[in-house]
Amino acid sequence: MSHNHEKYIKRCLQLAKNGIGTTRPNPSVGAVVVYNDTIIGEGYTSPYGGPHAEVNAINSVQKPELLEVSTIYVTMEPCSHYGKTPPCADLIVTKKIPNVVIGCVDTNSLVSGKGIERLQKAGCNVIVGVLEKECLQHHKRFFSVQEKKRPYIILKWAETVNGYIAPSTKEELKPVWISNVYSQQLAHKWRSEEHAILVGTNTALHDNPSLNVRSWTGNNPVRVLLDRKLRVSKTFNILDNSIQTIVFTEVKEFENKELIAYETINFKEQVAKQICEILMKHKIQSVLIEGGRQTLQTFIDENLWDEARVFVGQSHFDEGVKSPDLSAKQIVEEKIDNDILRIYTND
Repeated sequence: MSHNHEKYIKRCLQLAKNGIGTTRPNPSVGAVVVYNDTIIGEGYTSPYGGPHAEVNAINSVQKPELLEVSTIYVTMEPCSHYGKTPPCADLIVTKKIPNVVIGCVDTNSLVSGKGIERLQKAGCNVIVGVLEKECLQHHKRFFSVQEKKRPYIILKWAETVNGYIAPSTKEELKPVWISNVYSQQLAHKWRSEEHAILVGTNTALHDNPSLNVRSWTGNNPVRVLLDRKLRVSKTFNILDNSIQTIVFTEVKEFENKELIAYETINFKEQVAKQICEILMKHKIQSVLIEGGRQTLQTFIDENLWDEARVFVGQSHFDEGVKSPDLSAKQIVEEKIDNDILRIYTND
């Protein structure tokens, strides 16, 4: 495998990160056009309805005549079907770009292999699978919906040095911060990247969270609340009707508002599975689950999660709510000032 191919797919991945959280339901793809070992064009997927990465990269080339002797690199197989925009595979063929290097194949049945086939039939030299693992990881939300038929699920919590996620008692209706301000800012960046954010009744009642994006720039996620008995009153931030919100309950009598939808489920069996099925109905691609313990443990026990992101702060509680039980492989540990961030993956 050419080292240069990997270098340019790495650049595609860097570009693709810029579109995370804005391109749904499309994947956030990155693309670069290379002539004579020099990048002459680059782009990433525009917000939904706008041009795809390949279009933006090709349009950025200042000398279009060079396209006929260039290579285009993309993180994912170019599309071959008409959606909101024409097929990217057709554009590559029309522009007579002779070489195409692809990170991973699109598993969407509308595309899967057809984009590659279209390119090869037109005489393009196609290479597939450069940094495939990294490209699959980048497109994890899209592939979860395609293959697992459920949203990509990220568990997130902060715990004390001795393993508590909340004190046993508190005076005020707001969060007790365990992590530092840098970790809190990172958590808001994560909110901007995911499609939805989910909490249980106790978190809503004890912390009164807004679940919006504040110390970062980006879209607010769809708010999801588990409220079995509808104990959270309309005075709480989560039900202020300012952001699209989905409430899971077993109460049959409720009033849908403009931005608040109620869904009834059976809380006595496979709660996480039912939630995933209904979120798919709402076309939700990814969910950041922010607690509390019971809600997090529900998804762990049903084995419906993909990543866990755990901040370990410097504080110490004598007693309180213990962190969830998670038996999984830790893949990353990094320091964020005086916090430790541990990321676990569910194999």
